[in-house]
Amino acid sequence: MENMKISCLDLKRQHQSIKEEMFAQFEKVYENTAFSGGPFVAAFEEDFAKFCGTKYAVAVNSGTSALHLAMISLGIGEGDEVIIPANTFIATPWAPSYVGATPVFVDCTPDTWEIDASLIEGKITSKTKAIIGVHLYGQPFDIDSVKDICRKHNLFLIEDAAQAHGAKYKGTRVGGFGEMACFSFYPGKNLGACGEGGAITTNNEDYYKHLQSLRNHGSTERYYHDEVGYNYRMGGFEGASLKVKLQYIDGWNNQRRTVAKRYLTEITNPKIKMQLQPDFTESIFHLFVVTTHEKDAFVKHLADHNIIAAFHYPVPCHLQKAYAHLNYQPGDCPNAEYLAEKCISLPMFAELKNEEVDQVIDVINRY
Repeated sequence: MENMKISCLDLKRQHQSIKEEMFAQFEKVYENTAFSGGPFVAAFEEDFAKFCGTKYAVAVNSGTSALHLAMISLGIGEGDEVIIPANTFIATPWAPSYVGATPVFVDCTPDTWEIDASLIEGKITSKTKAIIGVHLYGQPFDIDSVKDICRKHNLFLIEDAAQAHGAKYKGTRVGGFGEMACFSFYPGKNLGACGEGGAITTNNEDYYKHLQSLRNHGSTERYYHDEVGYNYRMGGFEGASLKVKLQYIDGWNNQRRTVAKRYLTEITNPKIKMQLQPDFTESIFHLFVVTTHEKDAFVKHLADHNIIAAFHYPVPCHLQKAYAHLNYQPGDCPNAEYLAEKCISLPMFAELKNEEVDQVIDVINRY
């Protein structure tokens, strides 16, 4: 059984299963020469807004661009501060940095690995304008606690939902809890484009119209530019691919949950720690991350048994060289630092076979 080589992610399986449907849509894009924005992107936006339970969705060329435009549309800029968890992908703090604001990093909890709401108020100053909460690995953060802080201090809440397409908080899909939510459709995401892509969801019509203009060179009428804008449009092929995949996402997410449930209940090795899953969240398990004190030995054990692990965010944001000027030190966010140093991503994708899951569990329990 252990002759099977099991990767952390195998995109080919998913794409083979929908290849004919996908190519039929690509042919339509080609025939219509609708390569930049256009009807295929608009159709996806409509479907995605419905999926998220929001009034509007604005498709862009990446999740990073989505975060950038969210900052601009909220009026965040030079001299402002934005509170962010230290353990996230670097695109999250890029957003305030792009507009001249300063990311202020907060530690995560030791068990859920989500932003620690109890530490946020200690970081708020007169310059604080917003909090970006990250639904890390596909699990929603403690939204109500963070929203209460936002209300109390009159701050914007942005959901970084790059890894959380279809995840639920207290029974409601993420994407409509804050002023806006930012999604990534990077190919490896649960809902991944054939190419790059992103989107912003919102229930606010003013934000919606502004975001539409910002992504298109600050223009609502061709060749008339109301402000400095960006070339952040989504391509037609990306929009078409996402519209096809959106039909399958709930099923794929449920398959991931089935795999995750087995990991959570059948991995019994006390050396392995897993992300706590609170009752009020329904994760989509974009990643299945574990920690262990002896990371190198564990990874070698997996590799010796044909299981290829991955490593997500081995350096927390506050200790990245790009943010050295902010003068954070090791020990400032101890939980995020421990996670970065000790985390390993196990194989997790919807198409994992039962015998592959058996192999992963068996190998880990024998470690």
